[in-house]
Amino acid sequence: MNRGAEDKFARVAALKPARRREPIEERPQGAGAADFDPLAQFVGATVGRNRYGEHLVVRRWYSTPAECPPTPHALRLLLPERDGAHAAACDPAEWLFLDTETTGLAGGTGTYAFLVGLAWWDAGGLQVEQFFMRDHGEEHSLLLELSRRLAERRVLVTFNGKSFDWPLLETRFRMTRAIAPRAPAAHLDLLHPARQLWRLRLGSVRLTELERHVLGERLDWTRADDIDSALIPQLYFDYLRGGQPEPLAGVFRHNQMDLRGLAALAGRILRLLAEPEADTGDGLELYGLSRLLHRRGDARAQRLYEHALDAGLPHTLDRAARHELALLAKRQRDYARATHLWQELARDAAASLEACEQLAIHYEHRARDPLRAAEFTRRALDTLGRSLLVPGPSGKLRARLEHRLARLERKAKLAARPIPL
Repeated sequence: MNRGAEDKFARVAALKPARRREPIEERPQGAGAADFDPLAQFVGATVGRNRYGEHLVVRRWYSTPAECPPTPHALRLLLPERDGAHAAACDPAEWLFLDTETTGLAGGTGTYAFLVGLAWWDAGGLQVEQFFMRDHGEEHSLLLELSRRLAERRVLVTFNGKSFDWPLLETRFRMTRAIAPRAPAAHLDLLHPARQLWRLRLGSVRLTELERHVLGERLDWTRADDIDSALIPQLYFDYLRGGQPEPLAGVFRHNQMDLRGLAALAGRILRLLAEPEADTGDGLELYGLSRLLHRRGDARAQRLYEHALDAGLPHTLDRAARHELALLAKRQRDYARATHLWQELARDAAASLEACEQLAIHYEHRARDPLRAAEFTRRALDTLGRSLLVPGPSGKLRARLEHRLARLERKAKLAARPIPL
């Protein structure tokens, strides 16, 4: 058997309920259950109990990040239209932040969420609650408590939770064959707006990168002593195999910081969407915000594109912003503004193809100037001949431009024909 297979079987074996704990009724009277668990003592946990057994519970309250009530307009940009979703999401008391620590990233029935972190705004700050299973036998108990929290707060807020955390938890609920998952009324996955807002500026939009480069001084904690998330599954497997509990304290802290970072990110995004011009002056951030608003049909997108250009953008994004502005102006029938922007873009060889085609359309159909229209059509064909476009789309575009040029040349000949006396 190769080493990879041995490691896999060792991990599977570690998930079996192997840790024998003293029955509750045999513990000395008056002694707390956590007094007999080294990990509970080390992380400041209590033992949670329900009809399925036990699990560890850690509770912490933080004064920051403070609550940021969502505005209806911001929610319309973040949530798809659905009955009841916006009504629930407008109430910050319904929000439940969720982040899991798991035995792997593959998902599927062989992956467990051994630590489930939850948080909600409370008393002017953030209440964090973490459920931890000391072995596989505590999973039912953990999931039952999670289902109760999901019933209390119906708006789930995650970071990549739609693709990973929530599908994994739904799988674990189904595997119990006893505990039904409480589907949220609304699910806000902040990874998606974060990508639209900051990927062009940062490249990576991992939560830790957003904390460092976007949230920055807004946070009153750092990740200086944080552990690498890639090490977390192995730390858990080591614990299951009888290792010391101390290394798991770093896993609890990591999860707590993820939840606080998630809540801070939610506040930042909500403020940006509510008052974009008041909350940022960064050109790249303004451009990302403009694109997000543009895709949602928000009229503020046009003004924000202008502000992004004024703030300064890299050459490629400057062209892209002018392109989007031209399309918006054309849609609003502001043809003078659209034509001015297309003319600016036509001066740039890298962006002249579409600009020249749009100018050809303008001069043919609105300005009624077939000679200028033919001039821009020839420039578009010349640019197309120098480009490396895919043959299929390139062939269709060339045929369209050549058809337009032939039509314009006929119109020009007719316009040049002398008027009979």
